[in-house]
Amino acid sequence: MKQHEQITRSAGMVGSLTFLSRIAGYARDVVIAYFFGATATTDAFWVAFRIPNLLRRLFAEGSLTISFIPVFTQYLETKSKEEAKKVADAVFTILVFLLILISIGGILLSPYIIKLFAAGFDESTFDLAVSLNRIMFPYILFISLTALSMGVLNSLRHFFAPAISPVILNICIIAAVLILYKYFNIPIYAAAVGVLAGGVLQLVFQLPFLYGRGFLFSLRKQVRHPAVKKIGLLIIPQLFGVAVYNLNILVNTQYASFMTEGTISYLYFAERLIEFPLGIIAVSIATVLLPSLSSHVAKKEFDKFKETYSFTLRLMFFILIPALVGLIVLRVPICNLLYQRGEFDYAATIFTSQALLGYAVGLWAVGGIRITAPAFYSMQDTKTPVIIAFIAFIANAILGYILGFTFGYKHTGLALASSISSIINFLLLFYLIERRVGNINIKSIVTLLVKLVIISGVMGVLVWRVSKLALWSESAFAIEKVGVLAASVVIAVVVYFLLAKLLKIEEADFLVDMIKKRF
Repeated sequence: MKQHEQITRSAGMVGSLTFLSRIAGYARDVVIAYFFGATATTDAFWVAFRIPNLLRRLFAEGSLTISFIPVFTQYLETKSKEEAKKVADAVFTILVFLLILISIGGILLSPYIIKLFAAGFDESTFDLAVSLNRIMFPYILFISLTALSMGVLNSLRHFFAPAISPVILNICIIAAVLILYKYFNIPIYAAAVGVLAGGVLQLVFQLPFLYGRGFLFSLRKQVRHPAVKKIGLLIIPQLFGVAVYNLNILVNTQYASFMTEGTISYLYFAERLIEFPLGIIAVSIATVLLPSLSSHVAKKEFDKFKETYSFTLRLMFFILIPALVGLIVLRVPICNLLYQRGEFDYAATIFTSQALLGYAVGLWAVGGIRITAPAFYSMQDTKTPVIIAFIAFIANAILGYILGFTFGYKHTGLALASSISSIINFLLLFYLIERRVGNINIKSIVTLLVKLVIISGVMGVLVWRVSKLALWSESAFAIEKVGVLAASVVIAVVVYFLLAKLLKIEEADFLVDMIKKRF
């Protein structure tokens, strides 16, 4: 129980800071939506920004960090701080030179890269996307070094600096748009400059925290180290995993580029809303979970490993299932209140809410993947999640074409295909982790899911009735709309917890007790 509380407290802290980051991210999206709407210009920007962002995931949420943390944690637990520092420095040195080459290559090959991601663009949109990509591509250098810093700090159980870091990026983009908007013939260039500045400042922000713990990076002449070789062997299958993930995004973006203008933007804005609960809940828990599971594996504490995984999965479901229902029921009010102003009209609100519905269906499964994949990584198994991800990719590519084009569901079909492939991904991962470690207590998890679906459904009906008290087609800001949406959320939380207590769901009692201890 003590470890459960420690994980929950750490995840709560990361979640709170991630919430702040999401608020800043929302403000960023509002600024971009207000100034540029959902147009060919924003389509070009989001495609250009997505490319270095996808490469960032290779190092941030992807192969490097996933492979680095278990090995680095093992050296911290079984070797010495000095030896762990050598590992970090060797990886840093290799990374610097590799990323410089990648950045130069990305700038030179931008036309081919954009063609790969959005062949359906017309000439002017394509040229704009190429120019924006060239400005933003060096972002990969700074944000990947930031990701390595975050991996070191998370392994040392310091979560503050990594969790607050994304706020810096969002502030830089907002400031750049507001200040530099008038200084460019094509104003969207201001946002691209903000992305690059945000990458630099995020890295700079991590350095004092690394220095304070004696892990400030330095370049090494000798990069050969047994741990580096081990990390490299773990990275190889992960590179294929990232390739699969990128193929998923590439296929969806290609499909969207052949649809009506603004489709890419509708999908992007809907993804941002889905990432809100995912970032606060699933990513926060996963961030804290990987070092903990890696520590259990290093110490051969497999009973604690299973207990910790099962607990975090149940806790994640307890929070994400009602979030899923809330996003579906309140999708139009949320999109109206958050985005509908300036160039972003009611039609854009409806289209974005349709994409949000499609993505929300698979929210619980995406959360499950974020919890289950680290369980494999902590055991230094990076192959299994890659194989499962490839199966899910095939499903997404086929379903995206069928739902998006054959059945004519367009952007909603693409979002639904993504959700279905995520569900397939999670169920296969869960089946395999249960076979690997055994005794995860599937019965209690399934029972919990059934209860959560029932009480979330009751909550959803009540919230839907309350949301009808306001008119959601008007673009004008109204206190009435804010009040109705706020009341809907408050009622949802109260009803959900009351029903959870009535059905004696343990996770509700655990969270209530944690809050009582906190205050």
